[in-house]
Amino acid sequence: MTTSKAAAQRPVAICGANVASVNEGSPLRLDSSAHVLFQISTSGALVAGVYSGLSTAKTVLEHGDFGLGAFADLDGEMVIVDGRAFRVQGTGQVSEARTDAETPFAAVTRFYAEVDVEVGDVSSLMDLKARCDAYRMSENVFYAFRLDGQFDRILARAPSPAKSGVPLRDVVNAQSEFGFADVTGTLVGFWSPRFSETFGIPGYHFHFLSDDRIQGGHLLECSASRLRLRAERLTELHLALPQSEAFLRADLNGNPANEIAYAEEGR
Repeated sequence: MTTSKAAAQRPVAICGANVASVNEGSPLRLDSSAHVLFQISTSGALVAGVYSGLSTAKTVLEHGDFGLGAFADLDGEMVIVDGRAFRVQGTGQVSEARTDAETPFAAVTRFYAEVDVEVGDVSSLMDLKARCDAYRMSENVFYAFRLDGQFDRILARAPSPAKSGVPLRDVVNAQSEFGFADVTGTLVGFWSPRFSETFGIPGYHFHFLSDDRIQGGHLLECSASRLRLRAERLTELHLALPQSEAFLRADLNGNPANEIAYAEEGR
């Protein structure tokens, strides 16, 4: 089986599931442009070692202005803020991604805040998650969270490049960790339901980017005295499955939840 490079970069949207209505008896609509989570590839593909480029930053940005992901060969974490995609590499360097930069996995939305509040005295990542929990009305839909402000402490990480096929656990064990203090920036995050564990990243997943765009990474820990919290309920999922040979030949029949949890926690 052979697949052209052009085809490998052209994902196919195969699934749209809308649970937008939380009011009993309301109709189900599949044509809304708001509250949509667009995801390229699956977490299971990452666990299977599919790190090659499956799409591009340009394609991702065509579907949203807020999100996160990874870059091809795991050469950096992706953070999308205000319609711009940034790469945080294992060296700690942060740069704006080229539109042709390739990604093996990304999740993005057009962010429309339905909640806009201030939260204070956030002592840890666990505490931050609890603050976000207060604005989730269901365990069965997705949520986007944006938190802006002055952080007392940030612990973040970014992987070093890895060849496809290297176990994700080995990549995580070799990651670089960065500690930042008294830094102003943005947390970009999603919360996903438990049922998404076979294709997504269940629970919370946050990436950080400083306002000066020189610090960032996948969030491992944090604290802050005051933050602006904005949230949006995402009630429609578009899952785009790639056409690359690496993806089509990968064994995706297992449940990746344990390996993804290990990767999320950074240890």
